[in-house]
Amino acid sequence: MSQHDEVITPSGLERVFLLPGELCVSREPMFMATLLGSCVAVCVYNRHNGAAAMNHFLRDRFPGEYESRGKYGDTSTEYIIRSLFAMDARVEHYEAKIFGGGAVVGHLGVGAGIGDTNIVAARMVLKKFGIPIVESDVGGKHGRKVYFNTGTFEVTIRPIGTQHKDISHRNIRVLLVDDCQIARKIERKLIESVPGFEVVGEAGDAFEARDKILELDPDVVSLDIIMPRMDGLDFLEKLMKFRPTPVVICSTIAKVDSPVARRARKLGAICVVDKELLYSPLGQQEVRREYIPALKTAATTRMQRE
Repeated sequence: MSQHDEVITPSGLERVFLLPGELCVSREPMFMATLLGSCVAVCVYNRHNGAAAMNHFLRDRFPGEYESRGKYGDTSTEYIIRSLFAMDARVEHYEAKIFGGGAVVGHLGVGAGIGDTNIVAARMVLKKFGIPIVESDVGGKHGRKVYFNTGTFEVTIRPIGTQHKDISHRNIRVLLVDDCQIARKIERKLIESVPGFEVVGEAGDAFEARDKILELDPDVVSLDIIMPRMDGLDFLEKLMKFRPTPVVICSTIAKVDSPVARRARKLGAICVVDKELLYSPLGQQEVRREYIPALKTAATTRMQRE
């Protein structure tokens, strides 16, 4: 299977994509998924009542009260186990699987040795509660996409290479993030009118966008700023912290050399385009002159995590 092929969500199952620091506990069958570099995911399930949980943590030990406990292996893993024990405390009913902890670099990496300590943290907490590990896929030098079907307790792994994406022999894959459906329709039409580009997905807000980014792994994201629930700049800041991705800001408030445009670049946007240019009488020419080159520049930019 290629990097862009995906596991199909079983019919009727709710699905959730976990970002770093997130976790999910469920009594009902679900389809949980995440993307891991040096981070680790622990899947715990109860074969008698069907309850299951999954986390995605970045570091091994919780450093203090002002940090998010979900980011750390000891507190995050203990939390999901205790949540499951609240439904059934018989430890013999539980099994666990652990994944991730790769020694990766580039856009999936967060530093040397972190993967190894994360793996140790997961194993220690499971040992503390007496839950056996029946499957693991950890370490190595690659990232992983993890798909957990809690209805069958099966986990599917797809490896992710850490090399720079080669887009020289294929289309550039664009994800459109804009709360305006009409705007997305116009952007899609304009992008797909240019050879060498394709729109692989759309999202109406930041929360939908995060799932689409994990699910589709686009080469570049075209991101609006004014959106409900979370504006584009706040999302950009979070995205660059947790999963650096090439982004082009396309917004009506991102005028050339404006404070908004400068802040977007400071937060990590590769390029900033005034969306009003796309709606001008010379729209097609403006697309070819500014928007398309911006998408191509971003897509060919190698993202690094500090």
